[in-house]
Amino acid sequence: MKFIDWLIARLSENSTWRGIIALATAAGVVLDEQKSGAIIATGLALIGLINVFRKAPTNGTTPPTP
Repeated sequence: MKFIDWLIARLSENSTWRGIIALATAAGVVLDEQKSGAIIATGLALIGLINVFRKAPTNGTTPPTP
């Protein structure tokens, strides 16, 4: 049961999903070089969406303003 709890905890992290998408994007480029531009664009778009909709850290600090 500990492994499943650990796995669920990892799958709830944004960085895990960004890593999975990045690995899948890299694998897709290697497997289908003719569509590499579309594969890279899709992978980057998905990572961007995760970053847009992810929760901000709640460690009590405020992010710096530009």
